[in-house]
Amino acid sequence: MAAVHEMEIRVRYQETDGQRRVHHANFLTYFEMGRTEMLRAHGHTYRQFEDAGLFMVVSEAKVSYRAPADYDDLLLLRTRVEKIGAAHVKHAYEVIRGTHILVTGETTVVCVDREGRVQRLPEWMLG
Repeated sequence: MAAVHEMEIRVRYQETDGQRRVHHANFLTYFEMGRTEMLRAHGHTYRQFEDAGLFMVVSEAKVSYRAPADYDDLLLLRTRVEKIGAAHVKHAYEVIRGTHILVTGETTVVCVDREGRVQRLPEWMLG
């Protein structure tokens, strides 16, 4: 799987607070979008994971806010694979408007089965 994926996000009104700024919690949703679309760009979907009885659950998340994003801004979300272990993937993120990095973050997702037991990642992800 390629180490970097980029996608554009147009800030929708419902993602903002009373000041028309992106509510801080929505950046975690953006990060999930980045992980999902990175997977799709490599010919796989999260739905295929679920159909195979596997789930990727967030075990750790970190977000650092440098500057706000506003309603109708066009943002670039850069998602990078930092580390792949036997059962987890660590991603790093940058949310960029123009040439300015607004938000950075990291997540670790762990592969589990329907009962929540940790499972090895599929071989195609490890290679």
